Amino acid sequence: MEERAFVALLVISSLIVLAENTDHKNAIEIYSLHVESTVTSRFAHTVITSRLVNKVNESQEAVFEVELPKTAFITNFSMSIDGETYPGTIKEKASAQEQYDIAVSHGQSAGLVKTTGRKLEQFHVSVNVASDSKVTFELIYEELLKRQLGRYELLFKVRPKQLVKHFQIDVHIFEPQGINFLETDSTFMTNELTEALTKVQNETKAHILFKPTIVQQKKSPELEETLLDGDFIIRYDVKRSVSAGDIQIVNGYFVHYFAPNEMPTFPKNVIFVVDQSGSMSGRKIEQTRDALLKILEDLRPEDHFSLITFNSLVTEWKNTLLQATGQNVESAKRYVKTVMARGGTDINNALLTAANTLDKANYAEILQAHSISMIILLTDGQPTVGVQDVEIIQQNIQKAIKGKYVLYCLGFGFDVSYKFLEKMALDNGGIARRIYEDSDSDLQLQSFYQEVATPILKDIEIQYPENSILELTQNSFKLFFDGSEIVVAGRIDNELDVLPVEIQAQSHTSNLIFKEEANVREKEKVFQHQKYIFGNFIERLWAYLTIQQLLEKSISAQEEQQKNMQVARALELSMKYSFVTPLTSMVVTKPDDQQKLQLANKPAESDNEKSRFTGFSGNKLSKSHITKALSFRRPHDEIRSDRYFLVSQARDYIQRVPKTVFRTVQTTPQLLTNEYPHFLFQLPRQNDVICLNIDGQPQAYINLISDRAKGISVTGKLGRNRNHFVLFEITNLDPHVQLHVSKEGTVLSYGGHTTKLPWKKSASSTIQGLKIAVEKERSLTMSASDNITIKIAFVKSPNRFLGLYFMDTDHFSDKASGLLGQFYFDTHLESNPGASQGEDERVLSVHGQKHRVTRKYKKDYRLESATGTISCWSLYITP
Repeated sequence: MEERAFVALLVISSLIVLAENTDHKNAIEIYSLHVESTVTSRFAHTVITSRLVNKVNESQEAVFEVELPKTAFITNFSMSIDGETYPGTIKEKASAQEQYDIAVSHGQSAGLVKTTGRKLEQFHVSVNVASDSKVTFELIYEELLKRQLGRYELLFKVRPKQLVKHFQIDVHIFEPQGINFLETDSTFMTNELTEALTKVQNETKAHILFKPTIVQQKKSPELEETLLDGDFIIRYDVKRSVSAGDIQIVNGYFVHYFAPNEMPTFPKNVIFVVDQSGSMSGRKIEQTRDALLKILEDLRPEDHFSLITFNSLVTEWKNTLLQATGQNVESAKRYVKTVMARGGTDINNALLTAANTLDKANYAEILQAHSISMIILLTDGQPTVGVQDVEIIQQNIQKAIKGKYVLYCLGFGFDVSYKFLEKMALDNGGIARRIYEDSDSDLQLQSFYQEVATPILKDIEIQYPENSILELTQNSFKLFFDGSEIVVAGRIDNELDVLPVEIQAQSHTSNLIFKEEANVREKEKVFQHQKYIFGNFIERLWAYLTIQQLLEKSISAQEEQQKNMQVARALELSMKYSFVTPLTSMVVTKPDDQQKLQLANKPAESDNEKSRFTGFSGNKLSKSHITKALSFRRPHDEIRSDRYFLVSQARDYIQRVPKTVFRTVQTTPQLLTNEYPHFLFQLPRQNDVICLNIDGQPQAYINLISDRAKGISVTGKLGRNRNHFVLFEITNLDPHVQLHVSKEGTVLSYGGHTTKLPWKKSASSTIQGLKIAVEKERSLTMSASDNITIKIAFVKSPNRFLGLYFMDTDHFSDKASGLLGQFYFDTHLESNPGASQGEDERVLSVHGQKHRVTRKYKKDYRLESATGTISCWSLYITP
């Protein structure tokens, strides 16, 4: 009999150990858990060793899970059972995946191992343990600690859930520059546990040991429950001065750390571009407002700033940048408090507006000559309005920014495409960061801003002897922020006795040159006879840094050949130094079955994003993908005809089929897409989109919406074949304006006069604050402040027709009526308990009346592209 009796979860820089069992109390006992972390010159080498014993008279499954920092690379893993050791093997990812796929097809796998948390990645392996047998797990990983806000940090999440006889966290730190400060903190520490903590420190070394006895671990003498449940944190920084930094050398490889301090801060010109689309509604927009209010308070008086919010439309707080005076900051805060979430997502236009605003400010000489300009984008979704092809957006933004400004992209939650944001940020000298939906999302936003709030150097060039340094990592940097650190590594020619370095950079007040010379032999002596050293650690640090930078460069590479070369080199180094990177995997063979495999992959940040009808590796499922998948369906499987379920079921079949099948499939961009609906609208203050089709009579006028409180009414007429609307009549009472919109154009009536606005050219007119605008062969818009915006799309393919939709729909009053008006208040979606298994159905409640709606995939007439699609709740009604 087998049963899952134990889960061990360790987290480093965070450590968690969990012990659970179903029928036996501590059936598998953790009798020893050691975490040994050696940090030498910022490079951390961590060994996690867990020893367990099965104390019952039946076999148990032990599951070993280790969460490690996203920036770390696993280098080794092994498990030993009764003296027999089973090591993990690092292979090229494609080769490992093929081996794993073959095992999957024969039913001989234990499941793919990869998952991502906020800061951590999870390593997972399981093994069957016989009665009275012992098992030892050992995992090793390495990482370069990153300095943020003036410190390095090791976080240990301690949660064993049982008393452990031999428990210890043992950390050794050696920093040749000298340790400036070191502190420990904990959320679970008691007076008894404090006695188990020792900290010894001198000029360059520190030793932190946390080794509680079982008595010290107990909540009380009577209870067999542990106190170890929370965070144990080590923070430190090193000594540094305004110089060319510190160079360290071991066995022909060097690492150079540069982090000057006590320098004046550049004035910033920052534009915050904030998504206020409907998907940001609720907690996200509230946290965004809270974060912006705090960030605005942190602006320096010499900074200039502006705010741009966007949904289907782009709104500028001001049409230029203003100095961060107290009065201007308060004005911006008042604006932030009014930001509400509604509408679509026009990322392209929003970023182009930001770049243009900076261009105008530079041209008008509003900004200081020696200042840093940056754009900070926050969005939670995909582009749904305007340009939606992400590659075109990336090209447009890069062309607009032209290297003059830095772009930072923050993705809120998992509906956003992180790959899209990451490439766009890297193309424009910035970085991307995911903001996790949590209680502290506002603090995450503030923390990111603090990292980029104090630029103290720009245009940093670090030069070494050209013919004596080989395989140099990145040595040119656009910006340096106070509290961070620049790291450069390389290989030294054997004949070099002295390593000179020259750093050129620009500060706010002057051009700077730093010079330094490092005696190679004297520097190498520093690391001789040190027990803290683990092998050729600087060489491994160099390889680690090189792999990370090659992978980052491959994201923004413009040419396929260049990208392939970067990836090939990164793979070569990953294999040589046994790193589990995005290009390699660790294959673990289970000792209870030599054919059963487990596979440890390096997850990408985008792996946890919510699927938007995508296949593996984030690629869209083509029709041939789906057809191929369905050919493997089981005889009793039922296939539905609509696209949503077809794709869903296809994905289910894909999971049963070796992925190698799909490597040979010829893909096509054509998707299974249904027709245009009559109407598309988003429920007020909700994210859900309704696709409405009506069974009406051709050539008959239908009252679509009437809201006397807002002075607006709209009627429409179906075409002869009833497929689409061909005419709309819009009446606005104040001012009294009528619009007759047909496939030929628009006739505007006001004050007894009529004006023709054909689709063939763009035109606009403003009447007492009411704006009517025609965009050539695309759309008509009627808008006024504090009122509903009405848009009519002119769709030319396949047959010409008109598509009506509304924006700012929360402005509708509760008196709105008509076919569409009824949906704009007292309307919500409910679950459908009577839905068939596997079907995606809901109940739409409209003023208490219930309508069954089904998830469909429709063409979106609001989009520029004729192939644009949207997932929506489909409803058919009769007027």
